[in-house]
Amino acid sequence: MKISVVHQYFVRSTSAKIALGFLLGAILAGSLATAAITAPSGVKTCVDNRTQALYLSKDGTCSKTRTSVNLGGPTIDVKLIAQNVTPSIVSIKVSTPTGGGSGSGSIYRTSATSSYIITNSHVVEDAAISGDITVEFFNGDVVDAAIVGRDATYDIAVIQIKRGKLPVVTIGDSAKISVGDPVVAIGSPLGLASTVTSGIISALNRPVTTGTTGAESYVNAIQTDAAINPGNSGGALLDSQGRIIGVNSAIATLSSDGASGNIGLGFSIPINEAKRIIEELIATGKSTRPVLGVFFDTTFTGTGAKILRLSPGDAAEKVGIPVGSVIRAIDGVKIADPVGAIVRIRSYAPGSSVNVQVDLPTGGQKTFRVLLGSAPSN
Repeated sequence: MKISVVHQYFVRSTSAKIALGFLLGAILAGSLATAAITAPSGVKTCVDNRTQALYLSKDGTCSKTRTSVNLGGPTIDVKLIAQNVTPSIVSIKVSTPTGGGSGSGSIYRTSATSSYIITNSHVVEDAAISGDITVEFFNGDVVDAAIVGRDATYDIAVIQIKRGKLPVVTIGDSAKISVGDPVVAIGSPLGLASTVTSGIISALNRPVTTGTTGAESYVNAIQTDAAINPGNSGGALLDSQGRIIGVNSAIATLSSDGASGNIGLGFSIPINEAKRIIEELIATGKSTRPVLGVFFDTTFTGTGAKILRLSPGDAAEKVGIPVGSVIRAIDGVKIADPVGAIVRIRSYAPGSSVNVQVDLPTGGQKTFRVLLGSAPSN
């Protein structure tokens, strides 16, 4: 069966018929439910700091001269992470004249009187023209929110609430994560607030595109098997220290059935990529994207991304990349198709220098050092 990526961790309800891939109806985010969490298993031991000898810990504690080691169990304390981070994760409800839906968000910055919350663009897009947004906290309090800015191409949005002195999520470093690292996801799947799941990082630099033709979002995604479902959109993917390393954005689903629930393939926007967009939205309400200045040949069936034409005066033309070249790698990352090329380029900030390896139309290969341009993202 064909596997397709769908846009929604967001639960949408509408007065019209809902398209395939969406869950019918929206469960309100008013109820508070936290998933059961299993404490780390394994054998509690202590390592002597001087001799490195290993000792069994009868009560799970170690003396000051010994370091605690958990043998045979996970290296992540899900329970502790849930306790510390859940107050920084919120449920988001959108109401419009034709329906609405619910998603998730993370408190990113706070002052004495207001706070910024990060989420997905697709969570709040229905309220961009008309509609209301409310935010529900861990303790059940509900406040109104307004859109500060959103970037549909990166699927990132920032909303603001008039409440300050809130616990903010700690920002991690998505450049330092590896396949196999343990992760925790917190959000509001199906409107069930403060739901906690755990898993591992399954893959990195996974090219994912979502949305409709002409309004696509491109994500150089972190893939995880932590259970993520509709309503988790905009929630946090956390590392073993409880730091946010990704903004959950998409799932894969089997296209042969109508369900869009978790099948162990979730995708998250790396926080290092999202952070630039977030800061620009907070500062100006708008964001930018990097520009290579090429248009791809969508009829090309080979491996790589074939350049159909160049954008005059932009980065690719400036360094002399010829029309008809096939991009095979960008900074050493292999490119399988045009989506992979777009996703990889958009993972950089405008003004970045990247190595673009191409098969030349005249034969042979060449690597061009390109200084990426800048353009408004929306």
